[in-house]
Amino acid sequence: MANENHRKPRVGVPWRTLSEEDQQNRAKLTQYLDAVTEAGGEAVPVSLKCSPEDLAALAKTLDAVVLPGSPADVDPSRYGAARHPKASDADASRERTDIALLDDAFAHKKPVLAICYGVQILNVLLGGSLYGDVASELQTPVRHSREGMHKDAADPVHAVWIEPGGEIGQLAAACGLEKRDGRFAALINTSHHQAIRDLGRGLRAAAYSPDGVIEAVEHAPHKNWVIGVQWHPERMKGDALAEALFRSLIEAARAASARR
Repeated sequence: MANENHRKPRVGVPWRTLSEEDQQNRAKLTQYLDAVTEAGGEAVPVSLKCSPEDLAALAKTLDAVVLPGSPADVDPSRYGAARHPKASDADASRERTDIALLDDAFAHKKPVLAICYGVQILNVLLGGSLYGDVASELQTPVRHSREGMHKDAADPVHAVWIEPGGEIGQLAAACGLEKRDGRFAALINTSHHQAIRDLGRGLRAAAYSPDGVIEAVEHAPHKNWVIGVQWHPERMKGDALAEALFRSLIEAARAASARR
């Protein structure tokens, strides 16, 4: 058997939606799987059709989790809000799967990288809330969503300010990002119409867009690398910070596995 220290960490990645899984539409899912593989992990697609028992059994075999983006929105009843007129339908199967994977990750100190929809459900699970629609609620000049854009158009891009210290701040420093007024400056892609309003328990804001929208979080009490980003690092090929996020996840997964 291969030495445990040299095996690739198994990273679970749920399908984005039940509809995409039913249609075997893997185009977007593959971007996450490829990012995990390129960072040195073994990417494990997680079906949204698993029974609770099968999902629990699969979760036990994972060393880390990536929660991907989704065209769905988190059910607003989970954070005590009414549905916004611009909200997309919730995906109950995706929510159930994400929550089960997060529960296992927190219980067994496994690293988590939560992306876009993923950071939103992470925040909600920890008791936080969301803006139902950033553009209409905040009247911000910063373009956060792809609304009105052609499906083949490149993602919008905007600046982000990353707080020093913490995991993301350390990665920003290691990538040589410029520091302005005490914070690191970066350009990120963006494709979301909802965002974190109130932070969930134990989460701290690690990055902001120029209009004050929270763009990244870290879970302070969890010592095994739990990071959420509102942007899409899996779609930023060649970007130093994006690639560092996935590499750091794999390194944290390997270290956490060795401690268990």
